[in-house]
Amino acid sequence: MYGVLAYAQRDLTRWLRSPMNVISTLVMPAAWLIFMGVVLPGTDKGYLDFITPGVLVMTMLNAGLFGGSSLMFDKVLGYLNKFLAAPTPRESILAGKIIFITVRGLLQALVIQIIAILVGATVLSFWAYLATFAILALFGVFVASFGTTIALYLGNHDSYAAAQSFLSMPLYLASTAMLRYDQMPAALYYIAKANPLSYAIDAARTASAGTFPVPEVLVLILISVIMALLCTRMFRRATIS
Repeated sequence: MYGVLAYAQRDLTRWLRSPMNVISTLVMPAAWLIFMGVVLPGTDKGYLDFITPGVLVMTMLNAGLFGGSSLMFDKVLGYLNKFLAAPTPRESILAGKIIFITVRGLLQALVIQIIAILVGATVLSFWAYLATFAILALFGVFVASFGTTIALYLGNHDSYAAAQSFLSMPLYLASTAMLRYDQMPAALYYIAKANPLSYAIDAARTASAGTFPVPEVLVLILISVIMALLCTRMFRRATIS
């Protein structure tokens, strides 16, 4: 456990020492929240409350994909070679990375939630926020494992940046972030039903309404465990030249 926390602390310290990295990752979610929920003509407070869970999940998605970039930089700069040669089990390195990515995403999501309240979103109960952020943490484990798996599979940073750009916005737009299922065209409906983001967003919305979303949480647990196991398998086999 000491090794896990040491690796997580190392990444968190490096991230906090780069203020531009902290700010830049908040710009897109904040822009979506403000322009789609407040500025767009025809929107009201109800729509702001509707899209806020989606923007929180988008924040976690961006954090997870940027976490893969962190691993890629470690590969390029040679740090990962040194970590793999250390006596600490490889699983400690991976667990520390996933914890860092998830904690970073939660911190960013907290800022976005505060912005949402400041621009007019409904203030929820403490338990609703606790359930929402627990769901975000669970989704954070999934997306952190997902981003790290892609980073392990791809050979260089340019390839990973292309994959990140290709995945992030289509996943967000093909989810229930901005539309309910009954408002979607048939093709988009089936895509959204298979999209992990939809389960996280729907779970966060249900938690915001004061009900614990058991089916969605069970799905998130299942896909998080599967992705974490796949990521662990790939990391055990990683060889860095």
